[in-house]
Amino acid sequence: MPNTEHIFLFLPSILSLILFFILIKRKRRKFNLPPGSMGWPFIGETIGYLKPYSAISVGEFMQQHISRYGNIYKSNLFGEKTIVSADAGLNKFILQNEGRLFECSYPRSIGGILGKWSMLVLVGDMHRDMRVISLNFLSNTRLRTHLLREVEKHTLLVLSSWKENCVFSAQDEAKKSRSTILKFIEKKMEERMRKLKEGKENPEEDDLLGSVLKHSNLSTEQILDLILSLLFAGHETTSVAIALAIYFLPGCPMAIQQLREEHHEIARAKKQSGEMELTWDDYKKMEFTQCVISETLRLGNVVRFLHRKALKDVRYKGYDIPCGWKVLPVIAAVHLDPCLFGHPQHFNPWRWQQNNGTRGTTYPTAAAPVTSSNNFMPFGGGPRLCAGSELAKLEMAVFIHHLVLNYQWVLADNDQAFAFPFVDFPKGLPIRVLKT
Repeated sequence: MPNTEHIFLFLPSILSLILFFILIKRKRRKFNLPPGSMGWPFIGETIGYLKPYSAISVGEFMQQHISRYGNIYKSNLFGEKTIVSADAGLNKFILQNEGRLFECSYPRSIGGILGKWSMLVLVGDMHRDMRVISLNFLSNTRLRTHLLREVEKHTLLVLSSWKENCVFSAQDEAKKSRSTILKFIEKKMEERMRKLKEGKENPEEDDLLGSVLKHSNLSTEQILDLILSLLFAGHETTSVAIALAIYFLPGCPMAIQQLREEHHEIARAKKQSGEMELTWDDYKKMEFTQCVISETLRLGNVVRFLHRKALKDVRYKGYDIPCGWKVLPVIAAVHLDPCLFGHPQHFNPWRWQQNNGTRGTTYPTAAAPVTSSNNFMPFGGGPRLCAGSELAKLEMAVFIHHLVLNYQWVLADNDQAFAFPFVDFPKGLPIRVLKT
């Protein structure tokens, strides 16, 4: 009898506990995760994901996972549970919903290198404010009136140092071109800072530092981190893109010929008018050059993937992306998808003159209006679209203009672009040049 009394005494507590666990289990949503593998404990599949591979491919790891699991799969990368996307629609969805469903989430080491106020790692209102400052400084008006002149001057400075029939690293020369521009900017910044300390600051001076001082209340640390992030973001990406163009073009003589025709026409018109420096009108005439730039960025994929994090549970195409999981939109996988770009591993600038830049594979003789693909995202997209994208294309176009007008070049050694995952040439892309 006492045992029966004990049972009845504890029965309400036992039933309450059972009911509690049932409610918790019901409340906990059962996720329909994409297929995939979480790999080894702690390290997951990071080592395989970061294994070097040819830059004009997605790599063996990615290709195997796409073949096995599809364009959306789960993994464990960089120490976090991750959804990897090689799906064009999901990538656009992720980038367009920045700040609402997803958030930038780079490894902490990036913030340690560039500073905690770097645009690359900032999110929310602070990122928006920094981006507005950058966009104002890199506006089309400023590109036309200030930056085009400086870009051309420093491009000519680098090319004038090339000695005929010598072998040198095209990658180093491309970096040198960008570095001379950055050194000019840094020198101007130092002059402005010195004037500021001496009380001789002219608020009307029109550079990035002046713009920040005039239109924002950023601290000194924030200003320095902003400038550093802009210099860092632009230096490697643009110089590598120029090196990739130098690498791809010799394999497509028809493209070099059409480039020369386009730029000789610009040069003849300038000679007749008595002008020396390139103008914005000259730049807008470089239509086929823009096709070459787009194809270089598509095939070379300087920025291969982005780091994001889900801010809330998201469902896409029947799959769940749990809140807090890392999300990697892989831009390169979309650019090299044969369903979106015909013969994706062929360097074909003419594809950008047809069918919105998707399926063209022929080499037309007549130019058509330059178009772009909705699946083409070399500078990211959404609220975090690269603020320096137009400057990067301007720098590439000016470099190509003077390169094809004044030089012929051949690859002096077997070399190719590899993704480490950053794109690099192991041998520095040695070339031999001859003046035309």
